[in-house]
Amino acid sequence: MWLLYQSEAAANGTNGSAVGSPVANLVSRLGSFTFRRTSSGRVETTTDPESDETAAVGGSFFETLTSSEFYKNTKVGDISGSFRWAPFLALQTSDTFLTMLLLLSKYRMKSLPVVDMGGDKIENIITQSSVVHMLAECVGLPWFESWGTKKLSELGLPLMKPQKLVKVNEDQPVLKAFQLMREKGVGGLPVMDTSGTKAIGNISIRDVQYLLTAPNIYKDYRTITAKDFLTAVRQHLHEQQEASPLLGAVITCKKDDAIKDIILKLDSEKIHRIYVTDDKGNTEGVITLRDIISKLVHEPRHYFGDFFDGVVPLPPNSTV
Repeated sequence: MWLLYQSEAAANGTNGSAVGSPVANLVSRLGSFTFRRTSSGRVETTTDPESDETAAVGGSFFETLTSSEFYKNTKVGDISGSFRWAPFLALQTSDTFLTMLLLLSKYRMKSLPVVDMGGDKIENIITQSSVVHMLAECVGLPWFESWGTKKLSELGLPLMKPQKLVKVNEDQPVLKAFQLMREKGVGGLPVMDTSGTKAIGNISIRDVQYLLTAPNIYKDYRTITAKDFLTAVRQHLHEQQEASPLLGAVITCKKDDAIKDIILKLDSEKIHRIYVTDDKGNTEGVITLRDIISKLVHEPRHYFGDFFDGVVPLPPNSTV
């Protein structure tokens, strides 16, 4: 995502990416993209068709990237803070379970390193997925069974109104999907059919890897639609014999389903979100791991005190 952002910034002449700079030189070889809306309302990507170097680039993105000065000279500090889970925040082994759950839900952390007080190494990492897995293992316990039988609608799920759902249509460029994830701070979104009511697939932030590493996809990365991207990735996964949630159908549920069943489904499928549909299969909303964790906790007043005082501040180039 950082590389795509740098490409876009260089194409627009912003963020210090002046002509002759390492970023701009790389972009001239990779080609740049911009979004435009046609008279019919469809969003398309456009590139510079007159760039001989752009036309000559094919095959692997990394062959071009690794031969560039941009790649050789970029430091870890240049990319830190460009992802949505900055700043760096670690738990200490003495912190409470409530603190951990609140950070993973209300405070929008996706994962939390665990360190010992005064220690200089990470002991473990707690993720949203690991918390939901822990909940799945609580099946049979009285407290869980009492809470787990509640319907999604009883718990106020999904949290997001249907009109606020971040999504792309199947005929929009897949680059638009990744751009929206970055702008809206979400980890994934549904790909909707031509009617805009039914989800035909799901694209996660981690799927950007296929855009850049699969040669058959990379050669069309500026123009490939969300639907064709899903098809190409599935073919790539079959060829590589890799397992992935992308190989299956969209995982859905209903508002009347019990939260226990949703937890078990998310855990068994190893996915981070599930889409809520009505009786006609129309997508009404999304439930994420964060949404589920948020229903377990309430933050007492002044609970954190000066907890955040030691957080490493956001770098100047942060896009969070």
